[in-house]
Amino acid sequence: MADLQSVEAALAALVEGVEPLGNECISIAEAGGRVLSKDVTASLDVPPFDNSGMDGYALYHGDAGGWLSVSQRITAGSAATPLAPHTCARIFTGGEIPPGADCVVMQEKVEQRGERVWIPNDIPAGDNIRRRGRDVAAGDALLGAGERLEAAALGHLAGQGITELTVRRRPRVALLSTGDEIIDPGQPLAPGQLYNSNRPMLTRLLERFGAEIIQAVRVPDDPRETLRILAEAAEVADLVVTTGGVSVGEEDHVKTAVEVLGRLDMWRLAIRPGKPLALGRLIRHDLSEARFVGLPGNPVSGFVGAWLFLRPLVGALLACPTLKTLPRLSARAAFTTTTGPRRHYMRVALAFTDQGITAHAFRDQNPSVLSSCIHADALAVIPAETQVTPDDRIDCLWLRVD
Repeated sequence: MADLQSVEAALAALVEGVEPLGNECISIAEAGGRVLSKDVTASLDVPPFDNSGMDGYALYHGDAGGWLSVSQRITAGSAATPLAPHTCARIFTGGEIPPGADCVVMQEKVEQRGERVWIPNDIPAGDNIRRRGRDVAAGDALLGAGERLEAAALGHLAGQGITELTVRRRPRVALLSTGDEIIDPGQPLAPGQLYNSNRPMLTRLLERFGAEIIQAVRVPDDPRETLRILAEAAEVADLVVTTGGVSVGEEDHVKTAVEVLGRLDMWRLAIRPGKPLALGRLIRHDLSEARFVGLPGNPVSGFVGAWLFLRPLVGALLACPTLKTLPRLSARAAFTTTTGPRRHYMRVALAFTDQGITAHAFRDQNPSVLSSCIHADALAVIPAETQVTPDDRIDCLWLRVD
């Protein structure tokens, strides 16, 4: 096991020298999931004026405790006029607070008779008013570079009237499936053949991480074809990802091809599943580099390797801090296991209770059992040469994109 490398060493090699990708300007309507490349400063107060937090009556708090005439009606989107002394205004949620009013009493607390209402005592100043700039003040930092634009962030930007954003260009990925035994779904299976489960799985994961698949190619078990396809992929992609072909078999040609086309930074890791994992760089004709990640052909190993290595690499290319590391949770084990000389990343489901977080391991942790990944919330990180029993504290990597 002395030649096996650690996950920490692999992650360091993976992102060494990575430069963030360039920028592009896009419509906010297309910006979901993209990563900001420039800070955004607020130009407007939000809300832009004092407004009512509910349907009711706006008044000066000193006039509470008696009958008041209703002098105006203010709906959301209409302009208010100054409040006549010792009167109130019928107001609806979001309506502008009229000058002269400093509180709103909810409609359920008043008694109405024609155009007059009875206002109860002790209505404090400021009650039920959403003050101008409570959420954002003009000049505030709104969102920073590196922020991933999900629902709330997009709403935050739209509240400023923003229509275009400067974001990082998506990493372009070539996804190459190696092996003569691998065929696409829809074709009849011949003896010894398997359907390609890695391609749709990794396509979905890479797209969730923020990348763009520009090639999805099958690579035959032929050294010359492997070399040609890898070289062509490197010319158009920022990242070349292969599945299979990086072990020590006679038909595993990817490792050799990478060493011819560039350099292999790391090969074979002290982890389970996923020991035959390769990291490197492919040199283009202009001497620039495409990053290379060679995942094992086993789908579970590919799933684990994608979360451990593809996610942080895409995060580095996008300069997105939240993608670079998986959230780490402490949990109580609800299982028993013993590891050997390699660190084990176990697929677990998490239960969040009043007593804390409990990790339930899927019964069959064999690296060929892809069904264990479907409902996995996290990867339980079990160090090498460790015995875990129920109620032991363990670290878990939460499988979240943001």
